[in-house]
Amino acid sequence: MFEHENKTDEDVVLYIQSKDQEVYFVIVERYQAKLSRYVNSIVHDEAKATDIVQETFIKAFINLRSFDNKKKFSSWIYRIAHNEAINAIKKNHKEVSFEEDFDIQSDENITDNFEKKEIASKVEKCISKMSLIYSEPLVLYGVEDKSYEEISDILRIPMGTVATRISRAKILMKNICQKN
Repeated sequence: MFEHENKTDEDVVLYIQSKDQEVYFVIVERYQAKLSRYVNSIVHDEAKATDIVQETFIKAFINLRSFDNKKKFSSWIYRIAHNEAINAIKKNHKEVSFEEDFDIQSDENITDNFEKKEIASKVEKCISKMSLIYSEPLVLYGVEDKSYEEISDILRIPMGTVATRISRAKILMKNICQKN
């Protein structure tokens, strides 16, 4: 059995490419939640985000042989997710989503969870009012903890542009959130 706990993504991909495709589950486990959060910040619909992430994993698996192990895998898979999300927006721009969220919790955690959800909801609401050119790098930097170099790679824009957009996004975010 392949010991993957201490391996980098690139090592895991190399193993998948050369020895055992069934180890791809490691990639899915490592990126499922991260990509879901990222894609949802773009499409603002959890059901669509789930579909897009699933499609991302399928495309990544199909094209895994073309991945260059000298590059960062996370940037590569985020780029696929980005493209899939943008394509979904273009394809379904007239669709309206309806979402219900039922969550049963214990009395102990209700207050804490409510406060966390309230803050997350306000942040998400503010980000959703921003233009995608500002919200996307801000989410990648602030939520997904990506470096400027990785964001540059994912969005295919120069690092200087990444820095400028994040800086402007922070100002926009502050202004938008103060109005609400």
